[in-house]
Amino acid sequence: MRLINKKVICLVDEEFEDLELWYPIYRVREEGAEVHLVGAEKGRTYTGKYGVPAVSDYAFDEIDSNDYDAILVPGGWAPDKLRRYNKVLQMIKEMDAAGKPIGQICHAGWVLISAKILEGRKVTSTPGIKDDMENAGSEWFDEAVVVDSNIVSARRPPDLPPYAKAFCDAIASR
Repeated sequence: MRLINKKVICLVDEEFEDLELWYPIYRVREEGAEVHLVGAEKGRTYTGKYGVPAVSDYAFDEIDSNDYDAILVPGGWAPDKLRRYNKVLQMIKEMDAAGKPIGQICHAGWVLISAKILEGRKVTSTPGIKDDMENAGSEWFDEAVVVDSNIVSARRPPDLPPYAKAFCDAIASR
């Protein structure tokens, strides 16, 4: 229970990758953290790629990143939607500037690209967006998990166990 009294944002939108949303949430909760699902609308049910629902606790505009210790960005097709919201990009930039852990897996790198925080960073993602990640100025690695300062990145669902552990470690170390 090393994350007691820690609060984590988990972004959500339609067609999130079900495991990439829920596995890290449960892992962080197991460590004692409070996790809030945050979407464009409070109380909305978002549906994952495989049909698993997620109901948002808050809307983006209700969130102050100063009140949170970390942020999770799931993969799937949700990141392509999430990166279109200025408030999401603002939250990512604020969390990064404060050195707070940012967890991103698979296509979630798109959100960090749009937030323009990857220049000079070491990351991984699904190989499908490797070029996007590199074009944003990052150094891309084909590894299960890459931790560079406060950014914890992973490639795909088989990487979830080491990714979730590394993300919890990053929160605990702050």
